[in-house]
Formats: sequence, C-alpha cells, structure tokens
Amino acid sequence: MMLSIASKEELPIVRDLAYKIWPDTYGPTHTQAELDYMLKKFYAVKSLENQLDKGHVFVLAKENGVHLGFVSYEINSENTTKTKIHKLYVLPETQGKGIGKMLVDYVKKEALSNRNSALFLNVNKLNKAQYFYTKYGFSITQDIIIDIGNGYVMDDYVMEFKL
Repeated sequence: MMLSIASKEELPIVRDLAYKIWPDTYGPTHTQAELDYMLKKFYAVKSLENQLDKGHVFVLAKENGVHLGFVSYEINSENTTKTKIHKLYVLPETQGKGIGKMLVDYVKKEALSNRNSALFLNVNKLNKAQYFYTKYGFSITQDIIIDIGNGYVMDDYVMEFKL
C-alpha cells in the first residue's frame, strides 16, 4: 500500500473516488437529490482546489496502480492546536482491510509532528463509520446540525481523539 499527498492535478482522482464511494455510504440514508447536491458542492474539482488553498491536505491510498481511498486533513484547524479530518473514504470492497486505519495513522503522525493535541472530525449520525472511529479511540464530544444549503443539513457527531 502506498500513501501519497495529492497534487492539484490529482484532485480529479479524489472526486472520482467520492463518486464511487458515496452511493454505498450514503445511498441508504440520503436521497439521490441530496447525494447529487453534496457531491457537486464538496467534490467539484474547483471546490477541492479551494479546500487545498485553505490548507487541507489530501492523501491518496494506492495499491497495484489502483486508488482505493483518501483522507483530507487540516493541521491547527479552526485556530486550535487540533487537526481536523475533513474526509476519510475507502472503496466499499476494501473496507475492513486496514486502509482507513492506515490513513488515520498517517494523519495522527502528521498531527503529532506539528504538536497538535487531538484529531477531530464530523461523522453523520447514520454513517456506520462512527463505529470505526470509536474502535480507533475517538469519542463523541458534540452533536451538531450544519445547514449546507438547498434545504439540506448535515446531522453529525463531532468525534475527538486525544494525542
């Protein structure tokens, strides 16, 4: 397994992975219209470029020439000494094989080298990934609802892992 920081030119790979992964992850709990809206809003290449410009780092997981997933994170997020994991997704057929853990471990190492005190993230309350985060050692610290426009909200837990 190879992990590499995505360049601006590789952002279409992130977009393509999201379009493959999201229907399986959110299809059972969200409408197609909501999925389409969120994918366009968060994964259009221009949106990903804006995230990169704001300090988000995208890391791609690749094996045998095939991209299997990605993580994006931000050191010192929200003017704190905490690192935020903005996105973490692996292809459905590769889940449970340690790729997600490897990606979080990478972010953890970067956070520690930047003297951050914790990792944190938002996870949809209906997303089974919250069990992965709990197993890793994250705990729920907040319950939030974020208006993302077009009549849609993200109903999330904020989870944190102390470093």
